[in-house]
Amino acid sequence: MSFGLILVIVFALYLLILFLIGLLSRKATATKEDFYLGGRRIGAWVSSFSFVSAYYSSVVIIGGGGFGYKYGMATLWVAAINVLLGTTLAWIILGKRTRELTQKYNAVTLPEFLAKRYQSRTLQIISALIIAIFLIVYNVSILKAMANISQVLMNVSYLQGLLISGLIIIIYVSLGGYLAVVWTGFLQAWLMIIGLLLLTFFTLSKVGSFSNIFIRLSEINQNLIETPGVWGWAGLVSYCMIVSFGVWGMPQLVARFYSIRDTKVLRIGTVLATLSASIAFLPYFNGAASRILFPNLANPDLAIPNLVKAALSSISQAIFLTGVMAAGMSTFSAVLITAVSSLVKDFYEDGLNKKLDPRTHLRYARLASMTIGILSLIVAIKPPAMILVLTAFSWAVIAGANLWPFFFSLYLKRLSKTAGLISMLTGAILALVWIILKNPFGIHGFIPGIIISFLIYIIIHLTNKNSVKV
Repeated sequence: MSFGLILVIVFALYLLILFLIGLLSRKATATKEDFYLGGRRIGAWVSSFSFVSAYYSSVVIIGGGGFGYKYGMATLWVAAINVLLGTTLAWIILGKRTRELTQKYNAVTLPEFLAKRYQSRTLQIISALIIAIFLIVYNVSILKAMANISQVLMNVSYLQGLLISGLIIIIYVSLGGYLAVVWTGFLQAWLMIIGLLLLTFFTLSKVGSFSNIFIRLSEINQNLIETPGVWGWAGLVSYCMIVSFGVWGMPQLVARFYSIRDTKVLRIGTVLATLSASIAFLPYFNGAASRILFPNLANPDLAIPNLVKAALSSISQAIFLTGVMAAGMSTFSAVLITAVSSLVKDFYEDGLNKKLDPRTHLRYARLASMTIGILSLIVAIKPPAMILVLTAFSWAVIAGANLWPFFFSLYLKRLSKTAGLISMLTGAILALVWIILKNPFGIHGFIPGIIISFLIYIIIHLTNKNSVKV
């Protein structure tokens, strides 16, 4: 059986399952809370695995592999911090308080939660606009990753790969909302894990043992096996922080805490999320190992696609491709539903005070899903940078804006809307300007953004006498 036929069969079965999930989820989606949070009735397994698939998506599989190829084994530190700070500690520190308070305030989105905690509609509008605009940039990085893998393995053009993956996601998110997102995310996490384990096993059989890989890489460049190596401390620490600590301010990920059934299942969810998140090490490792087989790739983002083609059998290639597409689709759908909620609920309905009945709201949400998805596809036709560069850019601005206002709203008994608003604007603007200036001193804009916004928040909070008890 030819590779093309195998791929068509595997991928067609996968897409059929997604379509059925979308249809079934549509029947269970009748209210805004259903569309955005699945009615807050999602269990530990689905919540944790959909968190991982939304976090460690095609961006990490392809983009992380590209960084591993370019910077070597030092990138394994990124994965380690992802698991510890971006997953385990995020679930422990944010999970329970987020679930309790979002239910108490009947908030279904991050901007709405901030508005109710700080008693500020302005805060909600600004947060919503920042999220909606920069999540489109993030979507571009996801689409680029899926198009790159399709380009190499399916022997299609970049544009064709883009359309195949993007249009499918837009359809099932528009149909089923959040339930479709988390249930497809649960399925996609398993496919992603299986695909990465297959690739690592066959990479080791192709390139040699762990020790042999390190020896061969050192022959290319000694810095590829050292820390910080080629990258340098500023770049390594910056990216570790942005793709780990940045999670704490990313609405599509903290939404998993909103929607989980109750706080009792958070403990098992934390364990499951940590264990499944450990697959984050594999893309960076495989990307570095692929440098041995393909030492002169012009585009590092093609390292994993080329490795897959060289190391895996036809059936394994088909499974891996499906896993990567699954991972990308999971993240794209999670991001899409978050961007939609920011525009329709937070900006239009709440911010502009345009009250909508439930049926009209769902119709607007589905229309916004189509519009934002298509806009992301258009921008992705000519992507401006490497996958992880685009990801870091969008995360820096979104997390820079939301991280501290959200974190302190969970734990402080008195809140200052001035502190929240100025900290949000400072974090977003400073991160954006720093990146436009091409990251002076090799430090990514996320770092000065969160440091200065933190200091501003604390100073205003301590000196502002008009804070509100909540």
